[in-house]
Amino acid sequence: MKRLALIPLLAAAAVSAHAQTYLDNARVSSVEPQYENVRVPRQECSSQWISEPRHRGERDYGGAVLGGIVGGLIGNQVGGGHGREAATAVGAVVGAFTGNNLAYRDRWQQPAPMQREVTTCRDVEDVQSRLVGYQVSYDYNGQQFTTLMQEKPGRFVSVRVSVDLVGR
Repeated sequence: MKRLALIPLLAAAAVSAHAQTYLDNARVSSVEPQYENVRVPRQECSSQWISEPRHRGERDYGGAVLGGIVGGLIGNQVGGGHGREAATAVGAVVGAFTGNNLAYRDRWQQPAPMQREVTTCRDVEDVQSRLVGYQVSYDYNGQQFTTLMQEKPGRFVSVRVSVDLVGR
């Protein structure tokens, strides 16, 4: 079976061995550039400044504790007996409130907002036209031919002409 497939191949090779080729010039009649559209991805970024409220730090009880101790000591100096114990307790409570208010005397004021820059990006696609070659039309012996070429030709192009017998 493989030998049968070789016979047409050998026959075609024998026929083409009789063909003669030569180079000739053909006149160029038109040249049109050919383009293709290509998608090119890129990132588009923008920045903006935003305001955020400042957060106060964690609660600090140092002012209340210190005020309570000082108030208790002062209250302990007043009165005698059970009155002294009551004065110590009242002094501690009043001192704790006073110490807390001194420590957080600006807590009712809103701190100035904090400014920070935020950058956001998104992917976009640009469409670009790229030159892929030139569609060249040329005349040879009164016949019109067209081909695609990598480079722009001059007024003439070289053609390979093959001459072969048509019938026997």
